[in-house]
Amino acid sequence: MVWSEWIGQGIWAIASLLIVETVRDGYHVVSHYWPPLMRLHNWHHRAYKKDFTPITAELYQKAQLYNDVPESLVMMAAMALLAVATHTPGLWAGFIYAAGFLGGALLRSQGWLLATDLTHEPGPLTTAPGNWRVNRTYHWRHHFDDTKAYFAGHFTLTDKLMGTAVSLAGKTVAVTGASGTLGRALIHQLLKAKAKPIALTTSEGSQFPEGVKVLTWTVGDEVALANVLRPVDILVINHGLNVHGDRRPAAIERSLEANALSGWRLLELFLTTVETSPQRAMKEVWVNTSEAEVSPAFSPLYEVSKRLIGDLVTLRRLDAPCVIRKVILGPFKSNLNPIGVMSADWVAWAVVALAKRNVRNIIVTVNPLTYLAFPVKEGSRSLYFRLFSKRLANR
Repeated sequence: MVWSEWIGQGIWAIASLLIVETVRDGYHVVSHYWPPLMRLHNWHHRAYKKDFTPITAELYQKAQLYNDVPESLVMMAAMALLAVATHTPGLWAGFIYAAGFLGGALLRSQGWLLATDLTHEPGPLTTAPGNWRVNRTYHWRHHFDDTKAYFAGHFTLTDKLMGTAVSLAGKTVAVTGASGTLGRALIHQLLKAKAKPIALTTSEGSQFPEGVKVLTWTVGDEVALANVLRPVDILVINHGLNVHGDRRPAAIERSLEANALSGWRLLELFLTTVETSPQRAMKEVWVNTSEAEVSPAFSPLYEVSKRLIGDLVTLRRLDAPCVIRKVILGPFKSNLNPIGVMSADWVAWAVVALAKRNVRNIIVTVNPLTYLAFPVKEGSRSLYFRLFSKRLANR
């Protein structure tokens, strides 16, 4: 083999790891819908308590034998067939990788090397769910949140593609700015996703679909929502205003209060409710910061206040006990922006669809430069804050 062929097979060997993990994820999905495999896979779901402690050693060992062993055999068979059919030696790396899973499953089925079961390690959850790689917290949700989501075994790409990386079904979602055009559209999309939205509005007498709980509040009195937020799974911070060209001191105060400081106080208030393992796994905050973080909005105070909340969220993410998403939106048609070029209904659909794919920075805009500029801005600011600020001590 010449060097170019060795390099080519090395690339295939690396790719085989992604391929075999995709096979594993596919097997897992089928195991939740095809009765013959469901009977085997159910052993896996019966094996654990909520802290991943095995219910009994015997049940755990049977779960390894009836679920993990056949899963590994399918992975090995798929990679062997693919390597033979394509005459690609590099793909045998995936076969060897899957054989390692088989060996681990067989040993665990006999009560040996239990520490190799990394995603089921017993104990409290100490981190937020992973984004691109499955950690214990991410997988915990498959067992104890929604068994029809979070299928991925190692890389979360399969769940992202299927929209099963975050389940909204049954989640209590509080939305501020609910009376606005986008707020109403978000509530509609959340209902379609089988969530249980709460409309938080500053407008008395606002009407919402039947079954939506409506609560009024006042900007500046965020602490009054403390008891409301405690049982909430997801807080969507969506309120704000635009004073356009006004630059009087009163306009500065209103902009900072509504667009930045109020949202920051709500964020901190919500984070104090993240205390237990289930809360760390399932609670989230979505903050609507706007593409004004990186591009002109032709409204200086809107830009200043949105960039402030954007930077505060970037800083707070470094130590947050749960997932914090940014929602970066371009101009959509609303009462505040009648010349917006996007439909609020479409924007809301896109926001929910991307959240279900566990996108942490949800960008929805017609401006292609935002898709390039925002990751650079967010990455550089996050690095700067990490280097020149102190880590927050655990509460």
